[in-house]
Amino acid sequence: MTVAVLPGTFDPVTLGHLDIARRARALFDEVIVAVAHNSTKAPLLSVDERVALARAATSDLDGVSVEFVDGLLVDFCVRRGAGAIVKGLRGGADYDYERPMALMNRSLTGVETVFITGDNALSHVASSLVRDVARHGGDISAYVPDGVADAVAKALVRDTGA
Repeated sequence: MTVAVLPGTFDPVTLGHLDIARRARALFDEVIVAVAHNSTKAPLLSVDERVALARAATSDLDGVSVEFVDGLLVDFCVRRGAGAIVKGLRGGADYDYERPMALMNRSLTGVETVFITGDNALSHVASSLVRDVARHGGDISAYVPDGVADAVAKALVRDTGA
């Protein structure tokens, strides 16, 4: 059985993330969506919220599961028997950012990184942009799975204390 890990902060999960998860599942027997803690980011949604939203968004995808990962991603991959990390690329800047991590991950444990080019129709969709649009009162429902826009709106209210 081939297992791959699709890591990310998923703050929030977007239709672009789901596109990559679906296509990764076509390549691997099992895909684990790994909701990560990133010490360089201050997420809007809690880890529990991000995991729950990712589980709801992938519930119809057979062979796709969601887990929280803390610590080194490659250690998580080794524990889960994953031979590959899947990363979605929207463009060249994503590749330039991801390539050194891919090389480091392979150097540490031999786990390979597989790059999947994102759907061109979703290439402008990034969690950071979705959060920014929501913070300014814009409608994000076209960019996120069902239920995510409401969760983001509630988090923004909680975050601002309004």
